[in-house]
Amino acid sequence: MFGCKPSQRVTSPLEKGDHPELDDTDLLGAEGIKQYQSLIGGMQWAVSLSRIDITTAVMTMSGFRVAPRAGHLECAKRIYGYLSKMRHAAIRFCVDEPNYSDLLEQVFDWTYSVYGNVHEPVPKDAPTPLGPYVTFTHYFDANLMHDCLTGQSVTACLHLANKTPIDWYSKKQATVETATYGSEFVAACTCVEQAMDLRTTFRYMGIHIRNHGIMFGDNKSMVDSSVTPHAKLHKRHLALSFHHVHEAIASKIVSFYHIPGNINLANILSKHWGYQQVWHSLRALLFWSGNPSVSMDDSEDA
Repeated sequence: MFGCKPSQRVTSPLEKGDHPELDDTDLLGAEGIKQYQSLIGGMQWAVSLSRIDITTAVMTMSGFRVAPRAGHLECAKRIYGYLSKMRHAAIRFCVDEPNYSDLLEQVFDWTYSVYGNVHEPVPKDAPTPLGPYVTFTHYFDANLMHDCLTGQSVTACLHLANKTPIDWYSKKQATVETATYGSEFVAACTCVEQAMDLRTTFRYMGIHIRNHGIMFGDNKSMVDSSVTPHAKLHKRHLALSFHHVHEAIASKIVSFYHIPGNINLANILSKHWGYQQVWHSLRALLFWSGNPSVSMDDSEDA
């Protein structure tokens, strides 16, 4: 398209902390717009096929399809350069269940909360499950004020069936949150909804799933509010997200745990990062060449 190969001198899709929405270079002409839209279409297919690592960059750049600027075209070329350099990425199936024995068991009595003795709705017409069990792991994150022009945050979710990534999500939030606490609750609500959908889908496929999935978030105050039966919310516009997450925990659809932000896999999907910032997580997801039947920590490549 441009008479040369993509530059492979970059190690991340976009610059760390980049804000393409602030670009003020010249608008592209008709031919430039056509080229830009073609590049975006190709990258969207790459995301669908497995390239978790460019999801946030593609989501951001897709917002300029109608009226891209010269700087946006350069960003799109950069993403292709990153794909060319990191072309050996692949999702490898690892069917062993993860070992969460070191997580402290959560024991909360929700009986006398507003949710009562609630249970997960299980479809009665699903086939009898066969085969080994599947444990779901869900990571989520929010990036406050991802878009400097609108103030919108980004919701990021990554879902694993046993140790295999099967679904990933990165999208601007519909509401403008003024604090990380609020944006994290919006993201957690989306993660719970997707977790419920995956559980129903696997049940209709006749797959054994564990009684509850494991959900990880890196905002401790938000996690503590979610797992406390009698926690109260003082921001009314977050009430639906708050109660949806609470009810999912009360009905044991998910168990919710706090993890440090530097090991939250959803960071890859929530912000524009630098290579050193995410490489350890990224290698485990896409660049792991070890035995898929052995955990990452036990492999020679760890």
